[in-house]
Amino acid sequence: MSQQDIRSAQRPAPDAPMVAIADYVADTEVTSPEAYETARYMLMDSLGCALLALQFPECVKHLGPVVPGATMPGGVRVPGTSHELDPVQAAFAIGTQIRWLDFNDTWLAAEWGHPSDNLGAILAVADYLSRKAEREGGAPLTMRQVLQYAIKAHEIQGVYALQNSFNRVGLDHVILVRLASTAVATHMLGGDKDAIVSAVSHSWIDNGALRTYRHAPNTGPRKSWAAGDACRRAVIHALNAVDKGVVGYPSALTAKTWGFYDVAFKGKAFEFERPFGSYVMENVLFKISYPAEFHAQTAVECAMQLHAQVAGRLDQIERIEIETQEAGARIIDKTGPLANYADRDHCIQYMVAVPLIFGRLTAEDYGDAVAADARIDALRAKMTVRENPQFTRDYFDPDKRYIGNAVQVFFKDGSHTAKISIDYPIGHRKRRNQGIPVLLRKFEGALRSRLSRQRADRILEVCSSTERFDAMPVHRFMDLFAV
Repeated sequence: MSQQDIRSAQRPAPDAPMVAIADYVADTEVTSPEAYETARYMLMDSLGCALLALQFPECVKHLGPVVPGATMPGGVRVPGTSHELDPVQAAFAIGTQIRWLDFNDTWLAAEWGHPSDNLGAILAVADYLSRKAEREGGAPLTMRQVLQYAIKAHEIQGVYALQNSFNRVGLDHVILVRLASTAVATHMLGGDKDAIVSAVSHSWIDNGALRTYRHAPNTGPRKSWAAGDACRRAVIHALNAVDKGVVGYPSALTAKTWGFYDVAFKGKAFEFERPFGSYVMENVLFKISYPAEFHAQTAVECAMQLHAQVAGRLDQIERIEIETQEAGARIIDKTGPLANYADRDHCIQYMVAVPLIFGRLTAEDYGDAVAADARIDALRAKMTVRENPQFTRDYFDPDKRYIGNAVQVFFKDGSHTAKISIDYPIGHRKRRNQGIPVLLRKFEGALRSRLSRQRADRILEVCSSTERFDAMPVHRFMDLFAV
């Protein structure tokens, strides 16, 4: 671009990627039965995660109004609580609940992330609009509409993640939660394509949060509320675009020197493997057996298979070899002291050691009490982690999307276990028949951990019928989760 062009004040046409998002959100009618069925399970699983998170005071303290007393009677309900909040703060609270335990769905490609994080914004705005409609004599939103918006948010976040690595430039994946949630929330609030483009441009101008809170030596609990923060910001952008008509920035991505590409993406334009449809929801990965960073899910399964052979011989172990994908080796291979819960659930050695010793891996196993068991760090010290190139190739193959790991234990007497290798976890699309019953048990257990028997039974009844679920007004559904 010439110096003359740089200095020109003439506004260009909106950047093509922003227009593509607006066209998809505003014009596309999702028709895939598989996408809707998977989305219903995804929503159930996410709300189950939200209820399970209430067992942890560090999560609960984030869920109320931004300052004491700043409640909104008749406002959005926060699942498992008595809070009634404005949609901005509710988006933060619900997004934080869903994400807290690192137990909701996952998408892995050039970028990683958890598309159900977007439910923080979607449920907050839908509940707000549904209650508003009822007060004003209009038609409330239905849960079927929520599913369609969730499918679209999944698709935006996931398609961007396929070939665009934000982690490679140090930015956290919640930048895509903010992007997807901004787009769908703007449309939910009544915004047209121009409003969506405007809101999305503001999302890009925000740039992104640094990933430093996910990595040693700074790993900490912000990674558990970062998605909620992205949802909150998304709802602000949507409200500003629709209610206030704020000015958008058409070349927020491509502006020379000052646009996102030049400032944050090393001058590269985004690349796309496929157009927007319903691919991401249909292929999303459920995290249903273990609350573990997803690159380690199959490693945990391997360790669980080895537990019976190893648990009685811990003092005889010479070394433990772990093979993983390139991404797993890069982000969750950690040595040395682990400072907190957030550090431990992003350490593949810790996530293998616990099931080898105890035959389990639960959220409580990342706490200080379990981590104080000296056997865990003793095993970690005997582990090596290396990339298996085939796991990496299968990870990026669009027809596979595997997340392979292998674990083998060697003993001081020269004997060893078999190498246990698993290509894809129980939450993978190829294991849906095996995985959905586990997901449903997880959901029921979460309901009964927090709600009365009658309320849990009613929710299970609604969720078991596609027709009842789809037709239910959003605010009536959210009321079922209030206490």
